[in-house]
Amino acid sequence: MAERIKLQDFDEKVLNNPLPVLVDFYSDSCVPCKRLAPVIGTVEDEKAGELAVFKVNINFDADAAEKYEVSAVPTLVLFNGGEEKARHTGIFKKDELVSFIEANA
Repeated sequence: MAERIKLQDFDEKVLNNPLPVLVDFYSDSCVPCKRLAPVIGTVEDEKAGELAVFKVNINFDADAAEKYEVSAVPTLVLFNGGEEKARHTGIFKKDELVSFIEANA
């Protein structure tokens, strides 16, 4: 399961990570977020060692949501080499998420 991080962890965990990083901006009260969580978990397990995955709860870290201009959840942001490479708001099926990662990592 993806580790929950806050804005102060971003440089170390996301921007300086040697792997591509998928960040899931979510809210506990968001039904689509709850539907997406197991999909992200499955992909995280399958891509272990190739992809790092972290979660940011926008209810507890509004600063991160503001800095990364997240206005709706779920929002997935893919980083590589310290830069944002792609972003998607809404849910994905597993094959769609894998394609999103592979096309943009």
